[in-house]
Amino acid sequence: MDQQALWRPGAERIASARLSAFMAAVNARWNAACSDYPSLWRWSVANPEAFWTSVWDECGALGERGETVLEDGDRMPGARWFPQARLNYARNLLRRRDDSDALVFWGEDQVRRRLSNAELYAQVSRCAQALQAVGVGRGDRVAAYLPNMPEALIAMLATASLGAIWSSASPDFGVQGVLDRFGQIEPKVLLCVDGYWYNGKRVDCMARNAQIAAEMPTVERCVVVSYLDAAPDVAAIRHGQRYADFIAPCQAGEIDFVPLPFEHPLFIMFSSGTTGVPKCIVHCHGGALVQHLKEHQLHGDVKPGDRLFYFTTCGWMMWNWLVSGLASQATLLLYDGSPFIAGASGKAGTILFDYADAERMTHFGTSAKFIDALAKTGLKPRATHRLEALRAMFSTGSPLAPESFDYVYGDIRTDLLLASISGGTDILSCFALGCPILPVFRGELQCRGLGMAVDVFDDDGQPIPAGRGERGELVCTAPFPAMPVGFWNDPDGAKYHGAYFDRFANIWCHGDFVELTAHEGMIIYGRSDAVLNPGGVRIGTAEIYRQVEQLPEVVESLVIGQEWQHDVRVVLFVKLREGISLDDALIERIKQQVRQNTTPRHVPAKVLQVADIPRTKSGKIVELAVRHVVHGRPVKNVEALANPEALAYFRDRDELHS
Repeated sequence: MDQQALWRPGAERIASARLSAFMAAVNARWNAACSDYPSLWRWSVANPEAFWTSVWDECGALGERGETVLEDGDRMPGARWFPQARLNYARNLLRRRDDSDALVFWGEDQVRRRLSNAELYAQVSRCAQALQAVGVGRGDRVAAYLPNMPEALIAMLATASLGAIWSSASPDFGVQGVLDRFGQIEPKVLLCVDGYWYNGKRVDCMARNAQIAAEMPTVERCVVVSYLDAAPDVAAIRHGQRYADFIAPCQAGEIDFVPLPFEHPLFIMFSSGTTGVPKCIVHCHGGALVQHLKEHQLHGDVKPGDRLFYFTTCGWMMWNWLVSGLASQATLLLYDGSPFIAGASGKAGTILFDYADAERMTHFGTSAKFIDALAKTGLKPRATHRLEALRAMFSTGSPLAPESFDYVYGDIRTDLLLASISGGTDILSCFALGCPILPVFRGELQCRGLGMAVDVFDDDGQPIPAGRGERGELVCTAPFPAMPVGFWNDPDGAKYHGAYFDRFANIWCHGDFVELTAHEGMIIYGRSDAVLNPGGVRIGTAEIYRQVEQLPEVVESLVIGQEWQHDVRVVLFVKLREGISLDDALIERIKQQVRQNTTPRHVPAKVLQVADIPRTKSGKIVELAVRHVVHGRPVKNVEALANPEALAYFRDRDELHS
């Protein structure tokens, strides 16, 4: 990748970074002698007990830490963090009760709401009492089929305060997708919404709510939150009750946060793949808390009073990551709806930048696909918006293309920490992410996460040194607190072990195909299970996407390896701009673009046009599902897709038989 840094933090910014203060505290307490980020990372991995003790203390975790930090630290899975600790995640997020903003909510351009820290605490108190009144207690499941709105956060915190377990899905999921998820965990209470706004249109959810409640026998109360209408009719919903009526008998008071073990279940998250019924991944109070405190404060430089935004739904782990920002005393900026509606200027795609200006957003989180889409539309927020408070931009969901780095610094803001981050639902956090005291290099994630023993292995399980230019499997060679407690309904741990530990013994193998650069940054080339293998040479799909999607005619692309004549050939599918058809000239331009900027082996054997590209609800394209369709294999868990009808464009293509 390019060696020239696109951004370097100034001396003042480095001096004021929370990471710098943390490094000074670590040096003083542990005689660590860390002088820069690489030395701090190495110390954190070599001294996990000292490091995570310092995270707890310096980042302000509330609770009893206990004397023991790590038991069975040589086992993965099997290590236990802070086994004597007692804490509650919700207590950590509700530490403030003043009149400053806890959250601001925009529902497209239709709804505006604001809650102070005192008001949020009061609302959580009432909801917790209401949940208790219907029998919710420690270990019970509360499921939410809600948009990213205040009531989702309120109900999650109320659930966590009681020691119950929270799980959520976005209301754009279909009925079967919800049943495939929540049906496995048997919730006692289901929260849902009467409807939501998307692209300026009302989307009614009441019929789906009724069907879901009818098909989940464990649900004893189905609570309907008002969004479109003040008083939705809940008569057709089994055990239905309006949220306003649910909390009406409860008066705000002190919340009795249940003190819990570090590894007590907090969230049940769901894998979004298309290879079977979603896996139910269980994350715990302590792991989510200390990992998010570390990532927000040390990697994101989130400080009290900052205003933290991430464009996400309640069906993506970035929602859980976002809301933890309250534990670092940030204000949450919540948004629900389409990010592409017009803002005050009348230009499509500007509403989030209007939001950034109106609320003095300090941290703007989004997906790589959103940044790419803005670049393709030619939007230049730097020319139309002040963005004067914005210090950091986060991107995840897929690799951020080098050209998107250029776009952010050229057309959004020049003085900005652009942090491409990567981890996943599996760890509710990141393996590689940003750093406020390091430069940003084009196309690279800045660093491996503190306390995360991340490495890159070749096929023989040997580490590949940084800067060698070789690619391999992203692995983690030592335990970390945000590892899942396990999978739901996996009593012997076989599914959990099979998901991450079968490839290399006692090593977490994440399934990403990556490279460590000379800067000790990381380049992600795609999922390793989607890596192309023509002639036995491994090629990351992101390398091809980067080239193809630079062409103005191409909106989006998807590439797979097709089994062909005892080998694999590269097949590229392209979604083109409206009104453009794929002809021989464009095919040749696409192949030439790939050939000139990669290698002849990257050049697709076939280039085919499709009307749409299938993706998950969180926006990730599904190469494996398309590969199954092309080879005539069944695709499981189609409900995980936002647009399952798009799979039809890949089925029985005559062009793939020659």
